[in-house]
Amino acid sequence: MKFTDDLYTTAKPLWQKSMRHPFIQELAAGTLPLATFRYYLKQDQHYLMEFGKLHEIIAAKVTNPQDKAILLAGAGAEDNEETLIRNDMLNQLTISQAEIAATPLSPATYKYVTHMYYELNAGSPARAIAALLPCYWLYSNIGKQLSQATSPVPIYQQFIDGYAADAFTTATTDMIDLVDRESTAVDAAEQVDMKDAFMKSSEYELEFWEMAYTKEKWPYESLSI
Repeated sequence: MKFTDDLYTTAKPLWQKSMRHPFIQELAAGTLPLATFRYYLKQDQHYLMEFGKLHEIIAAKVTNPQDKAILLAGAGAEDNEETLIRNDMLNQLTISQAEIAATPLSPATYKYVTHMYYELNAGSPARAIAALLPCYWLYSNIGKQLSQATSPVPIYQQFIDGYAADAFTTATTDMIDLVDRESTAVDAAEQVDMKDAFMKSSEYELEFWEMAYTKEKWPYESLSI
């Protein structure tokens, strides 16, 4: 069994919770309020900005040219297909970069981003790469599972189609292969830590849907000061 086969088996029950989350189910059905999706997109832009930076930082720490190229490809260049789709969705919902900058990170976004940097800075490039993988793999699975349905809301269908696209499938496969290669270069203890990083990211993915669905705020925001 490949290392990522074990990761997939372990994460599958958690990923199924993501698939059944009301955010995903209502997005597919076209009943998700656009205000909720708008909130999600702004938080996800914060996440993706750091996600891209992490790819670049990790790429500088690996020596294999193939691995470096995969990481740099995932850094979110302007011609990256996912970036182009996201920018189009932001334009459709009139979400400006100024609005995104003025929107604070939600608790779930903050925790997810902090976790990924921790896996790199207090851990290793291998752990950080494992922490990146669920964002690829879970979204790819969601795209494929929803690809046979047609959301009556065009922007939601655009979201689904983007993650069911061949380009995203290829990027996901490349990252899976990269994690497998990293796992063969480390000892058993480091493999355990890689798996832990992967599972924590899978947990944060589920929290991210819930964060968007409830328009999560920091508890202190409700305090009278």
